[in-house]
Amino acid sequence: KEKQRQKDQLQLIPSENYASAAVMKAVGSVLMNKYAEGYPHKRYYQGNVNLDAVEDLCRERILKAFGLDPKKWGVNVQPYSGSPANLAVYNALLEPGDKMMGMYLPDGGHLTHGWHLPASVPGGPYRPISITSKFYISDFYHVNKQTQVFDYDQIETQAKKFKPQIIISGGTAYPRTINHKRLGQIATSVGAYYLADIAHEAGLIAAKVHPSPFPWCDVCTFTTHKTFRGPRGAAIIARKELMDKINFSVFPGLQGGPHLHTIAGISVAAAELMTPAFKRYAKQIIMNAQTLAKDLIKGGLTIVSGGTDKHLVLVDLRPQHLTGWTVAWALETANIIANRNTVPYDTASPYYPSGLRLGTPAITTRGMKVKEIKQIAAWVLAVVNYLKTKDFPRDKKMIQADPWLRSVGREVSRFARRFPMPGL
Repeated sequence: KEKQRQKDQLQLIPSENYASAAVMKAVGSVLMNKYAEGYPHKRYYQGNVNLDAVEDLCRERILKAFGLDPKKWGVNVQPYSGSPANLAVYNALLEPGDKMMGMYLPDGGHLTHGWHLPASVPGGPYRPISITSKFYISDFYHVNKQTQVFDYDQIETQAKKFKPQIIISGGTAYPRTINHKRLGQIATSVGAYYLADIAHEAGLIAAKVHPSPFPWCDVCTFTTHKTFRGPRGAAIIARKELMDKINFSVFPGLQGGPHLHTIAGISVAAAELMTPAFKRYAKQIIMNAQTLAKDLIKGGLTIVSGGTDKHLVLVDLRPQHLTGWTVAWALETANIIANRNTVPYDTASPYYPSGLRLGTPAITTRGMKVKEIKQIAAWVLAVVNYLKTKDFPRDKKMIQADPWLRSVGREVSRFARRFPMPGL
């Protein structure tokens, strides 16, 4: 049923993608039958000669994909996903009670960057949400209210006042380029580590169509299933002198046996990533996202920061007096899968936010280009304009039963089935 759903719908969630048939074959291999606690050539179990080779190859390919010198940089491919990867970095480099400074969540940041809610009483303690805000003291930098992009002078002033031990960049809904050089310089000026979380942009960076955090960062984390186009997993790249701490933090600090079948899939994806075909694909992702942003703007929608430099587009629906919740459910009924999201300086609640997040990695994997993106933008606009004429009081069943939305859904499915999914 899930295979059919993926064929019939347009996947526009920017953090999702389709793995290749080769990646799926590797992940579904006999490698899942083996325990391999420890690291290559230093395992706590016997019988790991082949698994050592798999993990060594994966680490070698990832450093090669990012053009990094193995004498200066190391990589750990064992984290189960992005959140544990970030926690492993903090566990390695910080002490409980140390300070971290990351991007504000409603402005596009991530939970693992120390997210907490403001104090319920002025001057009182803040309310931890992520486990990172229970272990560490966290503060956040914001986008500028007018431009909706970072003000690096303000970030520098804030860092000098707060004096964090680590500064974190990267987020789930920030559509613009991050100035890694400037953030690295700010971190150095206050004696902090700089962690670049490139979960969303890893594939674009390796393909050299988006700016790299190297050599400005001390540590870099990323998931392997977004623009990297591999299985669900993660990796940590760090300066060589930090790798012993990070390796020890991952195992035995946080995890037990690594998932070698996943690591094999990451290795296959890393090899695919270094091909000319992937570089063309990465360029098309950005071209498609920029086309989507421009067409939505032409259709009257407000796009956060006025556009995008990468694979995602964030729509502010407040001028339409709609919530991201309503629009996301309506689009799903029309077989277009997006997700509701906060926008900078949102006035709504996190569960019923004012934004809609759209992305192009998955539909680009299926071979869609500018012509198809324009059609998709037209459908999105049609659904939004239709909702402006209706009153769906957060009634999901009413939205799902709407005849017009369902008719659009049938049209979208016919369109989607023209573009095959990898390996299916």
